[in-house]
Amino acid sequence: MTSPAIDSRWAAYRVLMSYSRDLPNDDTLARMLATQISGGGALPSRLGLEPEPFNVLLARHFPGLPNLNALSRPPPCWDPRLLEEKKELINLLALHRAGQDESEQWLSVIVATGCMANDHLWEDLGLWSRRDLSELMMRNFPALAVKNDRDMKWKKFLYKQLCEQEGVYLCRAPSCAVCRDYPLCFGPEE
Repeated sequence: MTSPAIDSRWAAYRVLMSYSRDLPNDDTLARMLATQISGGGALPSRLGLEPEPFNVLLARHFPGLPNLNALSRPPPCWDPRLLEEKKELINLLALHRAGQDESEQWLSVIVATGCMANDHLWEDLGLWSRRDLSELMMRNFPALAVKNDRDMKWKKFLYKQLCEQEGVYLCRAPSCAVCRDYPLCFGPEE
């Protein structure tokens, strides 16, 4: 027997996918939206996008879908220091876009917004597994995703990339292999 939250998430997902255009990110966005509709994930309303880009995203991926702007969530209480890094994360992701679909620009903002929350990035985004996030990253930001060749957790990996861009190396250990925090950075999240 499944929980009511999972049942409502699946029901919302099925409705969203019935409006799908079968574009590359339809399934990913439907999962995020279905999770948000059912009260899960950590993203603010509209997946963290402003109203206009959110409406364009819906029209592109789920044309004819009734307006979801009425779906509101309380604003998140995120650490203001993290918000300063959001623009840097958006730029990092945008720099590595695949250039295959306009939804990559929205996903740059959505993924960066998810990094502001406290759980695993896939959970904060409202995805259903870490594999969903890995597929999102490979499809939309492949040049960045291939750098994560040791299966580092995505949020830690993205912040590590920011640090490396600035020439800042915060890790105390001389290499990941000898670090006592290795299990916190690498390996499965499920």
